[in-house]
Amino acid sequence: MNPQAKLVFTMSLLLGTSITISSNHWIMAWTGLEINTLAILPFISKSHHPRAIEAATKYFLVQATASALVLFSSMVNAWQTGQWDITQLTHPMACTVFTAAIAMKLGLVPFHFWFPEVLQGSSLTIGLILSTIMKFPPITLMYLTSGSLNPILLTTMAVLSTILGGWMGLNQTQIRKILAFSSISHLGWMTIILIYSPKLTLLNFYLYTIMTAATFLALNTMKAMKLSTLMTSWAKSPA
Repeated sequence: MNPQAKLVFTMSLLLGTSITISSNHWIMAWTGLEINTLAILPFISKSHHPRAIEAATKYFLVQATASALVLFSSMVNAWQTGQWDITQLTHPMACTVFTAAIAMKLGLVPFHFWFPEVLQGSSLTIGLILSTIMKFPPITLMYLTSGSLNPILLTTMAVLSTILGGWMGLNQTQIRKILAFSSISHLGWMTIILIYSPKLTLLNFYLYTIMTAATFLALNTMKAMKLSTLMTSWAKSPA
């Protein structure tokens, strides 16, 4: 990739994340999410491999749908209450739609199917960005609207994510898919904590980010893609 293009996309990624986490208005938050989505797509499809192109297409479709739902829920809320403030999400229908949209963005069950496939089609470095930085804006929006989200729907999705993430990860040989299901399981725990203590969810997310970064970077150093490669990596690179 051209260094100038790489710089532009990286800066856009940081800009999109910054806009979303610092905004107080729904339109600004949505703009940040859209910038984020468009900035990561060239990185996913960089290798021009069919799997990478497929991953980028799946990621774009899911994220665009979720962003549209975020915008729709905020418009419904603004129509009913006259408020564009993120913390003032009060209309029941808007709350339910937003809960579904944020679950789709994060990859919570039952909207989790895209995440393992996208991670499998990406490199380990891009997988790290998708598992950490790209989840920060939706987690922030969840944190800001934690008092308004539908608790029953949120608990159901959280419990299912925790169970399915742990269960499906057992059946994999591809390391990136194992990490994807691990991420889904972690997100389930974060979501269920959110109802009782939003600040604890953020702390959990920070710890998860540190652990995930360490894992991905170690695997990237060893160039390990499968469990079979990982088993023989001690002889190649003991450190």
